[in-house]
Amino acid sequence: MEEGKCAEKKKVMLAIDESENSHYALEWALDKLRETISDSDVFIFTAQPNSDLGYVYASTLGVPPVDLITSIQENHKKVASCLLDKAKDICAKYGIVAETVTEIGDPKYAICEAVEKLNIELLVLGSHNRGPVQRAFLGSVSNYCVHNAKCPVLVVKKPAV
Repeated sequence: MEEGKCAEKKKVMLAIDESENSHYALEWALDKLRETISDSDVFIFTAQPNSDLGYVYASTLGVPPVDLITSIQENHKKVASCLLDKAKDICAKYGIVAETVTEIGDPKYAICEAVEKLNIELLVLGSHNRGPVQRAFLGSVSNYCVHNAKCPVLVVKKPAV
């Protein structure tokens, strides 16, 4: 690198959810990649689910109270906020300062959109270790991100016990 030029910090995103596998991936990345990410801009990302309000409409005969819908959406926001705060505290234990980001939507799409929007250079996420049948029906966020994110993706699998 030429003298006088400041190197831009790399951008790393750790995508999490409330699963044990996600928590493992976060801890693993902070431990094993500490030297790599200590000089990077670190983003902790979680996706808030789209509120599937079909059951609310059905249970209220198609006319749900507005405050019920607002309450459900606020609950999703609180869960995401608590999850991100916990992850940020874990990062701090490793000496990593992280910025938190949340979006509403299907996690696989929200993660890839955030990667592009934030110009992320490395995405780290966990794997739920689903078998082929479960992946066929439920889909795989990590598989989707590996094939569609606009950066390298590191998928961390929790070892079988």
